[in-house]
Amino acid sequence: MPSFIRPRYHICRRGYDKVVSGLAIEAKGLFKAFDGKTAVDGVDIAVPQGSIYGILGPNGAGKTTTLRMLLGIIDPDRGERRLLGHDAPLDVAGQVGYLPEERGLYQSMSARESIAFIGALRGLPLSVGRARAEGLLRDNGLGDYVDKPIKALSKGMAQTVQLFGTIVHRPKLIVLDEPFSGLDAINQGRLEALIRDEAAAGATVIFSTHVIAHAERLCERVAIIAGGRIRFEGTVEDARNRLRPQVRLRTRNAEGPWRAAFPSDTKKIDSLWHFELPESGIEPLLKALIDGGAGIEELSIERPGLHDAFVAIAGEAAARQMQEDASR
Repeated sequence: MPSFIRPRYHICRRGYDKVVSGLAIEAKGLFKAFDGKTAVDGVDIAVPQGSIYGILGPNGAGKTTTLRMLLGIIDPDRGERRLLGHDAPLDVAGQVGYLPEERGLYQSMSARESIAFIGALRGLPLSVGRARAEGLLRDNGLGDYVDKPIKALSKGMAQTVQLFGTIVHRPKLIVLDEPFSGLDAINQGRLEALIRDEAAAGATVIFSTHVIAHAERLCERVAIIAGGRIRFEGTVEDARNRLRPQVRLRTRNAEGPWRAAFPSDTKKIDSLWHFELPESGIEPLLKALIDGGAGIEELSIERPGLHDAFVAIAGEAAARQMQEDASR
């Protein structure tokens, strides 16, 4: 499987006109039903310009439908949306790069022509697209595949070609629907690097995923969606701060007066005491442990991760489904 390597042209930052609101995407109350079944129920989203934004949720949660409504591929039954400051998303389609969940290229086209063709669909002249495509492929160690037809490429290499087609016209907004699907860990990491580079070059990147780790590493803001509804929208930090840090403690002695200082939620699992960090902090507890002769052998304070926050916000069933989706 080929590597996603950073395109060298990214050093040239995009010269963008500022959207008055400072938001690349705004959506309020988006609602969509298919055949009487609700797919998206009142979604509100605000994506700042130049940010990396993740939409997290299990398969069937409404992620793809939400992205398609934001892009104008389908219209909401109710609600409002603005894309790059425009009420009609298709008016700015040429400034958007979109990688759909369902990958697809013309099998007889060469890699260069495929990239140029996707760029042409966004208004990039074919001659410019061909030159950029060849540069992208050669600069990323794929020069031998410039004239190879897609049918001769591996699945991963074809996905690389489609990704390059998504960014060849240097869009202001990049929308990726489950971009990590089908990639091994090494290439997932390289794709993460490419996303960071695009944001550093001035683009706004929004992607959907059912793998929480990608969003935790990449995103400044996230939306957690389950059952067609947004359960949380905000910064990753705010999501994690909904839960208090967890304390793990091992003592040499099992009993003593210091036990009275433990919070009411304390549990002992194997040889470790587990409890939430008290609002008063760790210092009063440490004093009680030391003065009472507990014999501290191990002590750690762990901040909850985005996965913990997801479970608390969306529920264990949604988290289990996310894990099952990621393992497929």
